[in-house]
Amino acid sequence: MSVKLRLQRHGAKKRPFYRIVAADIRAPRDGRFLEIIGTYDPNHDPIKLNLKQDRVDYWVSVGAKATDTVNSLLRRARRNPDQVNLVTGSATPRAAAPKAAAPKAAPAVAKVAEAIEEETDA
Repeated sequence: MSVKLRLQRHGAKKRPFYRIVAADIRAPRDGRFLEIIGTYDPNHDPIKLNLKQDRVDYWVSVGAKATDTVNSLLRRARRNPDQVNLVTGSATPRAAAPKAAAPKAAPAVAKVAEAIEEETDA
């Protein structure tokens, strides 16, 4: 499977917003992808660019090729690291934090449950 680092377009008409993704070359532009490794928003001045640098390095190390546009964004990020939000670690924004344990049933609910059990036993 050949992998490319490329842009995936999102956003409204004339208001593009891009995800930088690692995707199989056979997948459609806005279709299936392997991993989101960053975002690019050209609507701001200066542009907004978020990258998971460790994941970019990983995909390049396993043979992924960047498209021309993504390559220029990566070069820009390396030239001006203060203008780019480099995300360290591989935590994804979608990953949910562990949820707290569910609260115990209220005593009134427990009493009702006991009453129902007594009625069914009798």
